[in-house]
Amino acid sequence: MLKLSSNNVISIGTVCEKGVIIRRVSENPNYADVCRKREYFLVRNGLADIPQGFAGYLFFEKPSFAVPEVSYLLEPSLFYLHSEDIVKINPERGTLRTVYRRNSRHNSILVTERCNNYCLMCSQPPREIDDSHLVDEIKQAIPLMSRETPSIGITGGEPSLLGNRLVELLKAFGSYLPATAVNVLSNGRAFKDFEYAKAIAGAHHPDLMLCIPVYSDVSSKHDYVVQADGAFDDTIRGIINLKTTGVKVEIRVVLHNLTFERLPQLARFIRRNLTFCDHVALMGLEMTGFTRSNLEKLWIDPKDYQPQLKEAVSILHTARMRVSIYNHQLCILDESLHRFSRKSISDWKNEYMPECDGCTRKRECGGFFSSAKLRYSSHITPFHDQ
Repeated sequence: MLKLSSNNVISIGTVCEKGVIIRRVSENPNYADVCRKREYFLVRNGLADIPQGFAGYLFFEKPSFAVPEVSYLLEPSLFYLHSEDIVKINPERGTLRTVYRRNSRHNSILVTERCNNYCLMCSQPPREIDDSHLVDEIKQAIPLMSRETPSIGITGGEPSLLGNRLVELLKAFGSYLPATAVNVLSNGRAFKDFEYAKAIAGAHHPDLMLCIPVYSDVSSKHDYVVQADGAFDDTIRGIINLKTTGVKVEIRVVLHNLTFERLPQLARFIRRNLTFCDHVALMGLEMTGFTRSNLEKLWIDPKDYQPQLKEAVSILHTARMRVSIYNHQLCILDESLHRFSRKSISDWKNEYMPECDGCTRKRECGGFFSSAKLRYSSHITPFHDQ
């Protein structure tokens, strides 16, 4: 697991920058002089011969020589940083967060911690705070991202609570990264307002998908899982409005003890009412956030819901809907489901358990969230294909 945040950044230069600083990282000593002023140069060794003119310098070893005015000492856990990565540093607090990694296919950007749901298994528990500064910081980072970035995830909290500022972000992504797919993780409720759905469509992003959860075909069950009365009706209206305005929608279903039993009925509901959606993702549980405190209520060994999962996939696939299985290990899935399984867990928190050692299909398996050490299936069995 990669450590994306550090609280142990030490200013070792003579100048301490103020406020939050967004910078791209460079390891190219021959970088054009005009561009150096907005980048931090990454020094991987203690050599004194470092290029001049960069906005700042990042060291992993304390230098024995006089450093440039703006210089920081980083802890070894951040050694994964490379050229074209983007970092956010708060020098006064001594913190650093990796905002974007050039070589990752799993860049996800938190735009707010606020939310109007309170899901029992939320991996990012909401906070009612003023975090509007996040959008301003993201807008600074977008122009620094590689034009070859395959995809970006926008997450929260609930991104739709940003209102028109979400539209601003989508326009910025479309302008600077037109070939990059943008997936917005949303509960969809705010888009019951047709004008808001139209505004999202009006951002004219060339490859936008809203990823919206539906946890049951029974409204009261969905509302219980998300801990919000009326959420099911809002969400379904939101999905319909988004599709009416031409926005792509993915339906997400997190599988756990409160959702698995009616999974076939939910699949039939989707087949009857939401066939126009672009993708359905059936997802394993992440053992973090509220899941930890509600674990006894939520936990079921994924091996035990294979009949329901198999039936649901068959219903959706037969209806010619695109369906995928996320966050599951191949060895616990029914063999007929292997072709629907995807390696979906973000690379920075994707791990494998000791039982996986020697498995011949490890490279194609979805693996585990790093938090899965808390509890995972007792049926993990490595493949030994000949």
